[in-house]
Amino acid sequence: MEVAGRSHRGRVCDFSREGVSIRTPFVIPYRDEDSDEALHIRGGWPRRLAVAGSETVLDAKIMTTVSSGRPSDASCNDGVCAMRLPFTGSEEIPADTEILVVVNGFELRRDPRRAVEQIVAVRERIGPGVLLCVLGIAEPSTLSLYAYMGVDLFDDSLARAMGAEGIRLIPEGEMRVGTDATAANLADLEAECAKVGSFTMAGRLRELVDQRAPASPSSVALLRILDRVGYAYQEESCPTVGGRFACNTTQSLRRPDLARYRERLAETFAKPEHKRVLLLLPCSARKPYHTSRSHKAFASAIHTAPHDTLVQEVIVTSPLGAVPRELDVFYPANSYDIPVTGEWKCEEKEMIRRMLADIIAQGYDSIVCHLGDPELTDGLAEMEHTVVGDPVSPVSLRNLDEALRRVTTGMEPPGYYINRRESMRTVLAFQFGRGIADLILDDDTYATGKFPYWKLIREDANDRSKKTQLGMLTPERGMVSLTLEGAAILAEAGAYVVEMTDFEIKGNLFAVGVVDADPRIRIGDEAVIVCNGEIRGVGVAMMSGREMIGLKRGIAVKVRHKVR
Repeated sequence: MEVAGRSHRGRVCDFSREGVSIRTPFVIPYRDEDSDEALHIRGGWPRRLAVAGSETVLDAKIMTTVSSGRPSDASCNDGVCAMRLPFTGSEEIPADTEILVVVNGFELRRDPRRAVEQIVAVRERIGPGVLLCVLGIAEPSTLSLYAYMGVDLFDDSLARAMGAEGIRLIPEGEMRVGTDATAANLADLEAECAKVGSFTMAGRLRELVDQRAPASPSSVALLRILDRVGYAYQEESCPTVGGRFACNTTQSLRRPDLARYRERLAETFAKPEHKRVLLLLPCSARKPYHTSRSHKAFASAIHTAPHDTLVQEVIVTSPLGAVPRELDVFYPANSYDIPVTGEWKCEEKEMIRRMLADIIAQGYDSIVCHLGDPELTDGLAEMEHTVVGDPVSPVSLRNLDEALRRVTTGMEPPGYYINRRESMRTVLAFQFGRGIADLILDDDTYATGKFPYWKLIREDANDRSKKTQLGMLTPERGMVSLTLEGAAILAEAGAYVVEMTDFEIKGNLFAVGVVDADPRIRIGDEAVIVCNGEIRGVGVAMMSGREMIGLKRGIAVKVRHKVR
């Protein structure tokens, strides 16, 4: 089994056995008679799952239920294990298991809390190297949601049973039509499965889930519970880089990658001592913000004199809340789209005001608000408002320039050398944590260049003419990329380290060569490759840390620099 594409917990996998291959997500068909299909379920009693000619009995003699609280042993044959819920975690699952089948998944269909609890528990227990099949839950409106939760294989039993009862299943829900709808249900289920695969390969499965969830109250509840209770489970599979995505629903505010951004900002952002004025700016449709026409206009009013080094710019936006200027090239600030109507939902306002309050509490001499909507900041602190009509109107920009000059009167601005260095500390802290940022930015290290192309340079304390580049921030990558010298600092701290077996790296590092990996590593992170305490390379993680250990196929680290 090899993962061909990912989107949060959803994934597209290529599974091969004895010359037969399938690609997930996959809907396993029921057949009343023998079939030569590589993967199918033979009906009758007991049901049997056929995989490349090998059959596994699915139905046990004693039929326990989820609500019974009585676990049952898994029935295993030739790499396929069938089990009934409830799952307690104590079940014995052979190490050579390739497919785990949950036989009584139908019992989870209208029980969202238990569905989250049980599916997450099973997925965590079997790890990433096993395909998870849940029977009796797939319908066009829910297949994307269960795939997003980590289910790889489904069956068509529910579509058949509902169709025979005259119930039409479509991606938008279900309706009673009074005639046999089996054929139409199966066609829509197959079409939806293909669509889920396409969205997953594009890294945008969550957007499809947000569209499908409103089809039923139980699906809405399932997604809400998953976002709240299953946050840690979801976050582990969220990349730290990515392409454009849309946040068109209120539930999308709770996406795990957005929640992680807000959590990480709260943990790592500390106001540089020299930043004495807080400037609040509106977001822009174009990302990163600094490339937009409006923010270029703001820059013309901000950077008119050395007082700009005293100003901490923070962009106010939904769904992120607040984005310090230094972080506008980072995902997800550089990638989201959201409807702009001038109306703020209560949840958006509460989130933004909470984040702004935390930033304001760090202490500023003055606050300048260049937002057109005062309801986001009313009562948070005393501040000067500079917008008249449009934030980019000549009068608004003039007000902004004059306000910044006035509030910084008598203040001694630091040089650009100090400003860049401390701004880079904000970047490094967000990417690696405050402790690592301080290790990298010691007394001999500084930042050079023009935002957002900043280089990290370390001078030799004994010979200032000797300089070593540790890394570079680029908007193309959306974070700092390290050299081998910069990677050595992470390795010494034991952070973002991947331990490999002893061999010469020819190209990229594959999962089969990984011995251990830092569980903090997420897809897109910097990853430092070491062997027996020595650095072998540095690059970009293509799997999470736990996936690197749990999978045996696929690229673990895309290597940028390696020791020769």
